[in-house]
Amino acid sequence: MVAHAPIPFARRTAHAVALAALLAAAPGLSAPALAAPDETRLAALDGRAGLDAGPLPAASAPAEERVPSPLDAMPTYPVPADAPQASPPRTGSLGPIALPPTIGAEALVGPMLIGRLGAIEGDLGLEYGADDVAGLRAFYAARAHAPAWIAPAADGLGWSEAALALAHVLAAAGDEGLDPAAYPLPPLPAGPAFDPAAAAQADIAFSAVLVRYAQDARGGRLEPTRLHELITPTLDIPGAEAILSGLADAADPAVALADHNPPHEGYRRLRTALAELRAAETAPEPMVAVPPGPVLRPGARDARVPLLRARFGMEAPQAEAEARVYDVALAGAVEDFQREHGLVVDGIVGNQTIAALASVDPARREGDLLANMERWRWLPRDLGEKAIFVNVPGYRLEVLDGGAIVHETRVVVGKPGQETPIFSDEMEYVVVSPTWTIPPSIMRNEILPGLRADPNYAAARGYEVIRNGSTITVRQPPGPRNALGHIKFMFPNGHHVYLHDTPSRGLFDTIRRAYSHGCVRVENPFALADLLLAEQGWPEARLRALVGPRERYVHLDEHVPVHLAYFTLEVEDDGRIVPHEDIYGFDRLTREALGLDP
Repeated sequence: MVAHAPIPFARRTAHAVALAALLAAAPGLSAPALAAPDETRLAALDGRAGLDAGPLPAASAPAEERVPSPLDAMPTYPVPADAPQASPPRTGSLGPIALPPTIGAEALVGPMLIGRLGAIEGDLGLEYGADDVAGLRAFYAARAHAPAWIAPAADGLGWSEAALALAHVLAAAGDEGLDPAAYPLPPLPAGPAFDPAAAAQADIAFSAVLVRYAQDARGGRLEPTRLHELITPTLDIPGAEAILSGLADAADPAVALADHNPPHEGYRRLRTALAELRAAETAPEPMVAVPPGPVLRPGARDARVPLLRARFGMEAPQAEAEARVYDVALAGAVEDFQREHGLVVDGIVGNQTIAALASVDPARREGDLLANMERWRWLPRDLGEKAIFVNVPGYRLEVLDGGAIVHETRVVVGKPGQETPIFSDEMEYVVVSPTWTIPPSIMRNEILPGLRADPNYAAARGYEVIRNGSTITVRQPPGPRNALGHIKFMFPNGHHVYLHDTPSRGLFDTIRRAYSHGCVRVENPFALADLLLAEQGWPEARLRALVGPRERYVHLDEHVPVHLAYFTLEVEDDGRIVPHEDIYGFDRLTREALGLDP
């Protein structure tokens, strides 16, 4: 779902008899099926419901078989001579009711709510699932079909204080990176001449809008797995009844609705950055785009050098032969940019610097901020008292304790085409001196072609080939050459990925650390293990003593949440935005799904 279409709430039955049937079968009514009413009752019903009416049918049931209607308890009132007149009714309609100011107008809305709820599937369309339709019904049934958001007003009927406060939250949806046009305040007939059916319809419509906002705020706008098969967060989308009951019972409904947005500090900082970007008095001109390409070092020649000079407002050399030379002056400008944006200050233009140059372009920045804010909605609202947080594009692992970062280390993540999946799970145990069983994808793409080309392929790499009939399993026993190093951290999941050590230590010194087959390689794995296990008697020294020729398992007394996340923009304590390369193109996919400009 890219953009929200207006919700068709205006469908009405063609005749008052149809509404009587809906009332008879509506949930929450204990009366037996209604008999066809006589012309007098139909006239009163049609007037109250404000429905288009055709010719009235003759009563088809004998008088003695009729049962009392719930509408019989609704008194009829003469129209006072001095009452304000409603607009002329359409042909064939008895029009809305005009009531004296002393009559509680909202009392007539309840029976109309039952009728509107009877046709709610047609009203709401495909935007709402069966569970939410049932939830709306249950919410109103629990309150005896009393209206939730309308209340008496000086001139008859209006939105309640709670509804008006909630409407302010809806109107400010853009501040949260949502689309305010998706959450309209339904029209409510006002004044002493009013239509109870239309008022009931507006009350239900407003409830549906509140449900949509709350669910979108919790990550319901997109289906992440449809963006990419390896984006598999477990979303916590509340149902309609829970949302509406929570708002109706809240001491401050506006705060309760706004609280459906992510509570995380990272999200709040992005929201502040979005507000500051939009508050700029004048929109700056788009910057010169510098495309990706080979790494540029001082002395290199490249067609992008003139673009870099234009990007930093530097004049081109007079000699044409030097126009494409990446000289010391330009490298100095690049260093200043890297320093300002939290990058490695080396004057070398690689993928990270190119990504940073693109991300600060105001034409792209807002879309990237919105995409990153949306991905915060995919994380659990409670990350855990102690948790492991990996930002894949930032190549960084953090250990959080009470919300504070108590440990930080570099990581190597999956390369494009073998991406590290994005999801949350719980770490259960660690394995010292692990055996690596080659996963099917690596078997198919690397091991089997290697074995076909060279019979000694496996032995040369220390692999063991195990044949069981037509099945071949290849594994690497514990040892210094093992691809998992000396320790791995297990949070069993459907992607078969985990955190682990590695013998390829030199990769941690590179800037772009996307080299693995999907798992996350940790630079200081035993320091991480110490933080997780020292309190239960397994400090780093004792764990290192387990290194040997066979696997050794140590289970965590309490499971630790692990979050593999994807954020290309992070905001530092001082408000500075640090960009990261969109290594898997997930920014682009998210922007496209949200209907944002690329």
